[in-house]
Amino acid sequence: MTTERRPFQTDDSRLHRVADKVFAGERLSAEDGLALYGSSDILAVGWLANNVREKLQGDVAYFNVNRHINPTNVCVAACRLCAFGRKKDTPGSYTMALEQAWETAASGYSEAVTEFHIVGGLHPDLPFEYFLDLVRGLKVRFPQVHIKAFTMVEIAFLAKRAKLTIPQTLEKLKEAGVDSMPGGGAEIFADRVRHIICDHKIDGDEWLETARMAHQAGLKSNATMLYGHIENDEDRVDHLLKLRAVQDDTHGFQTFIPLAFHPDNTPLEHLPRTTGLTDIRQIAVSRLLLDNFPHIKAYWQMMTAKIAQIALRFGADDIDGTVIEEKIYHDAGATTPQGMRRQDLMRLITEAGRVPVERDTLYRAVTRTEDSFTVAV
Repeated sequence: MTTERRPFQTDDSRLHRVADKVFAGERLSAEDGLALYGSSDILAVGWLANNVREKLQGDVAYFNVNRHINPTNVCVAACRLCAFGRKKDTPGSYTMALEQAWETAASGYSEAVTEFHIVGGLHPDLPFEYFLDLVRGLKVRFPQVHIKAFTMVEIAFLAKRAKLTIPQTLEKLKEAGVDSMPGGGAEIFADRVRHIICDHKIDGDEWLETARMAHQAGLKSNATMLYGHIENDEDRVDHLLKLRAVQDDTHGFQTFIPLAFHPDNTPLEHLPRTTGLTDIRQIAVSRLLLDNFPHIKAYWQMMTAKIAQIALRFGADDIDGTVIEEKIYHDAGATTPQGMRRQDLMRLITEAGRVPVERDTLYRAVTRTEDSFTVAV
């Protein structure tokens, strides 16, 4: 009697156990995650991740037309991972007046954006009302644009300064016009690492609890992990499993975005940059461990457009958007363009053998005419 062989072959015996679980639809463990990080057979790891990705999303690869707005780089934190933040009144520091922020939103390509992505520093003097007015003004001027604004770190900081609870802070931002939240500031949850790279931020448990409260308030969010600095494989697995646990409870995370550390112009600039192999492995492991996340993003600004194309075959189903004038990672030495045209994103996806689908922030399909767009409901 013969049995049909699975189309999966590897010399790494640990991956056979992982593959059995993947094919059976079983949840992977921390031990499985470490096996995936430690395997020398990157093609087998990628094959498994692509198998899961195609079951979830088929051949579709998403992108959006978005605009990044960083209203200030003044920040009370002094994170060793950051090249963006500045102390008040130091060279290179800036804070946009509200009119300037609104003008920044209106500038860029002539094609209409569907999303404003807003993050900035932890400014010691800006009142909470500044941020509420910023969002209100954007909603008045661009009512059709989805506002994805303020990380968990920013929310916790604003709540403390305004003497509000985090749920109260979230509710006021929702009333002003915030539609969802980005996933930045998560870095690595492990205390050992966090004390070294971002000791002035909220800790990992506080980040997770803030995300939980945002989801309970009806705000979807993304989640991130900064990798390629002083963390190890155990820290990465721990980070992913903690996100997975919150998602089990709230189902509020839309997308996971692994962010490769860029060391230039930071106190950690002696560290090497990540390699392409590390980048695509991180995408693949994320897709396999985060079984309850609908989307994994290969953020082309961080990993280059070429690696993002490959990542679409290693578990990713999204490459982000047009962005326009990205500051945070370019201050840390990113050499990618600061923006990309919609047509170029579609070409990247098509050449990777995927079907490009323009989306809005909530992953609804966007249909464009010459001078307008509609969103599928």
